[in-house]
Amino acid sequence: MKKMTTLLLGFLFSITLAQAPANYYDGTSGLTGAALKTKLSQIITAGAQDKGYEGLYNAYPSTDTDSFYENDGSVLDMYSENPTGPDPYTYRHGVKKCGNYSVEGDCYNREHVIPQSFFNSKAPMVSDVHHIRPTDGKVNGMRSNYPFGKVTNPSYLSKNGSKTGPSTSPGYTGTVFEPIDEFKGDIARMVFYFVTRYESRLSGFSSGGMLGGSTYPGLQEWEKVVLMAWAAQDPVSPAEVVRNNASYFFQGNRNPFIDHPEWIQTIWGTQVIDNQAPSTPTNLAVASTTTASANLTWTASTDNIAVTYYKVYVDGTFRMNANSNSAIVSGLNQGTTYNFYVIAADAAGNVSPPSNTATGTTLVDNQAPTAATNLTLGSVGTNNITISWSAGTDNVGIVSYDIYVNGQLMGSTPETAANIANLNPSTVYSIYVIAKDAAGNVSPASNTVTATTQAIGLNCGDENFESIPAKSSQYNTYNWTSNGISWTSEDSRTDETINGRAITIRNGFLTALSAPNGIGDLTVTTQRKYSGGSGTLSIFINGVDTGKTIPYSDAVTTTTVTGLNVSGNVEISLVNTNSNRIAIDDMKWTCYSDGLATEENASSKSKLTLYPNPVSNGALHVNAKNLNQIATVQIFDYSGKLVQTISQPFKTSNKIMLKNLPKGVYILKVGPESAKFIIQ
Repeated sequence: MKKMTTLLLGFLFSITLAQAPANYYDGTSGLTGAALKTKLSQIITAGAQDKGYEGLYNAYPSTDTDSFYENDGSVLDMYSENPTGPDPYTYRHGVKKCGNYSVEGDCYNREHVIPQSFFNSKAPMVSDVHHIRPTDGKVNGMRSNYPFGKVTNPSYLSKNGSKTGPSTSPGYTGTVFEPIDEFKGDIARMVFYFVTRYESRLSGFSSGGMLGGSTYPGLQEWEKVVLMAWAAQDPVSPAEVVRNNASYFFQGNRNPFIDHPEWIQTIWGTQVIDNQAPSTPTNLAVASTTTASANLTWTASTDNIAVTYYKVYVDGTFRMNANSNSAIVSGLNQGTTYNFYVIAADAAGNVSPPSNTATGTTLVDNQAPTAATNLTLGSVGTNNITISWSAGTDNVGIVSYDIYVNGQLMGSTPETAANIANLNPSTVYSIYVIAKDAAGNVSPASNTVTATTQAIGLNCGDENFESIPAKSSQYNTYNWTSNGISWTSEDSRTDETINGRAITIRNGFLTALSAPNGIGDLTVTTQRKYSGGSGTLSIFINGVDTGKTIPYSDAVTTTTVTGLNVSGNVEISLVNTNSNRIAIDDMKWTCYSDGLATEENASSKSKLTLYPNPVSNGALHVNAKNLNQIATVQIFDYSGKLVQTISQPFKTSNKIMLKNLPKGVYILKVGPESAKFIIQ
């Protein structure tokens, strides 16, 4: 059963685009078995484009964004998504890419549903988005290259219930991986796609206990049985439809088993002509409601072969699929009356008449939370202020706190503390928070605190690296946020120390992604670890080599470089171009102003303008010189955290689409320039 919470309008848009282009599947009529499989292989291979392995991360914001469960714009990860409650952790596109991992939640990477080792990581299989999903690195590693099957006694259990262990699927006794029920059909349809598109190459691939060595059927018999059952019990979801459409736009081909799930049976099942529709579902009832959902039950239909799923309709519009005779319809409005009916479907695509219509009204929660109390100031810098408070209470539960700065909504958090970044120096700010419950009821404002940010000329950055990821000797990409600034390091490790914890880079770099108020002088402590000689790290500001350097040797050395003098938001990078392993600690820099009083004045000197501002429909237009030369843009939230990266943003227009960002104030960084915008 799929729990969908996306906005109905967006959902209808997705379903409208669900069909393949006209004539895409020409030539398949009347075909079955191996002949249909080969024809589909020709169709989905003909238009396919290989966008490269790194290109997958460019695809994922459109193919794998959570617009269906939490609807929060995070990465939709089959291995961490909890369909019936809060996710154990979430990822933002472009942030916390693996990199090293030791536990779940460290980072996400690219999961090949058909492991790379089966085809020696060769193109185009290694970069085919239709079978490569963004997933948690740890769970991906535990899945390893095992086939898919039933696990009864898992040796590993992930936080969302995916598991690895000995197979209890008939016909195979080795180790297998079993995803949660919510994504078993997704997995099955991806595998069927792979063995269809690449059927002529299967004889050269390793089996892995999973693939067959011949064009047809293309799978081991036991695996085929498992996947056909999974495809039937977990029918195509709206999320798969959206992914198929986005993958077609990105890569130029489609997964036919999402467009026509009945073809799985037509190709691999017993070839039986089935023109008989299931019987009508009966006794549909609304068993219960909450403020945002309705629990439906009904008497199951019958079919000459089998009912595979039910289509659930809300007020006459398709809403979701269910694989049993009950469903929870989520994403409803409180205090609203809805009409529901269901239709049964079999594997051949035959559908029953609609059930009776059942009417239900969602509950109303009019009780507002109590106000948060004891709002207290923490540290105050030139561009950031930290705050904390005592939680309010609610009859159902508080879901978030809205943070207001000088009367303007800056952003929201489920926590009782926050760092407010991207502020201006020498400026007075009044801050309060408001509690909010799931029904949208809001509390009175908390007490107000007032602080004045420090003046330009004091430290704008002060990083001691104590909050970097867990200690690891593996060289990878690491990401973290500290004091309102997002950091990333490439070809780096996290287990060395100087005055405390330090980040160590090899053939890589350390970058502060977007630091407000410019940079004047830079101070850094370095030490070469292990063998090697002395040398220097290059200093890049906004991607430009300053010509100035930071020296290093086997001795602990603290260096101050003066006169960098770049105003506005800056990206600061220390770059190591050899294999010496250089530990970096206590990196500080002073602010810089070229005579302008505030960051707004500095940014107004640039030619970067945004409209409309505030943004109300998710589309932000950008005006600046040489937009077509911009490779990526970055968006940072009120806390300084990188929340969205967009590659080739202005390839076709000056408009960028914002991915489900909540209301608040954000910074858009375009090349060396940046500007604030508001989502309302």
